[in-house]
Amino acid sequence: MPMQICGAPASWGVDDPKNPYLPPWQKVLSEAHQAGYTAIELGPYGYLPYDDVDLIKEELEKNDLAIVVGTIFHDLVDPANQPSVLEAVDNICKLITDPRLPKLPVLEGQKFPTPYLTVMDWGHDERDYNAGHPDRAPRMNDEEWKQFIGHVRAVCDRANSYGVRPLIHPHSGTYIEYADEIERFVQDVPYDVAGLVLDTGHLYYGGMDPVTYLKKYADVLDYVHFKDVDQKVYEQVLGEHIRFFEGCGKGTMCPVGTGALDYPAIKEALEEIGYSGYITIEQERDPRNQETSLRDVKASVDYLKSVGYQI
Repeated sequence: MPMQICGAPASWGVDDPKNPYLPPWQKVLSEAHQAGYTAIELGPYGYLPYDDVDLIKEELEKNDLAIVVGTIFHDLVDPANQPSVLEAVDNICKLITDPRLPKLPVLEGQKFPTPYLTVMDWGHDERDYNAGHPDRAPRMNDEEWKQFIGHVRAVCDRANSYGVRPLIHPHSGTYIEYADEIERFVQDVPYDVAGLVLDTGHLYYGGMDPVTYLKKYADVLDYVHFKDVDQKVYEQVLGEHIRFFEGCGKGTMCPVGTGALDYPAIKEALEEIGYSGYITIEQERDPRNQETSLRDVKASVDYLKSVGYQI
């Protein structure tokens, strides 16, 4: 089944659009092209100039790139935040469905056409400081969960209204991170409303075997993220009182093929379940370390090409 590798601004340290150290978005697109990518995620809402579609089109075409995904990375717990979240969904979906922008082909066997909308909850210290600790991370009670899922479904419904496939992204430091929460989400949100994007690194970080979980959720898996984990740094970070991205700033994530994850086994699992579609490399980091981003992305790309992936 065809699988094509894409990129994401997260590999340049772009996670918080308000971070003063972010690289210019034009630099990210340029280096993504230099790495050999033909598609890239948009990164967090507000990073690109959403009010200037022609400029985005020009930069994408200059770098032979198309958009694979737009991203919601917001507080989806607080009801007061919902109007601004839905406004962001509207603006993202209007951009990524704009007919002026380059489009990716639908690969043989791909379940839904791109671009997608990945949906992540974010911004809760009680979870962020317990990333990677399923034994101690606080869980929502039934009423809190019901309200939370209502907010998530509202985001998904809004994306679906634009013909954009919403994908829930279990992510370290959020309220959908661990095995019990992924299972609960899949039970509570029908597949016709939203699918899953599973991230090999976040699964590992949360105590799950990526091979097992890619197979377990094959029926609802629409998109995949790849990253790798430096085992020594990971163990060190888990022993500290530290936020998830602070750990990434210390080097928790490393180029694909150089860390703890078994990528030959992951490839076998994806082939076994017949996965067809796009796979995006993310190596979260502090943007102050962006000068090594292109080097590391190239290393990840070269490794994946060496084991049979398309770029």
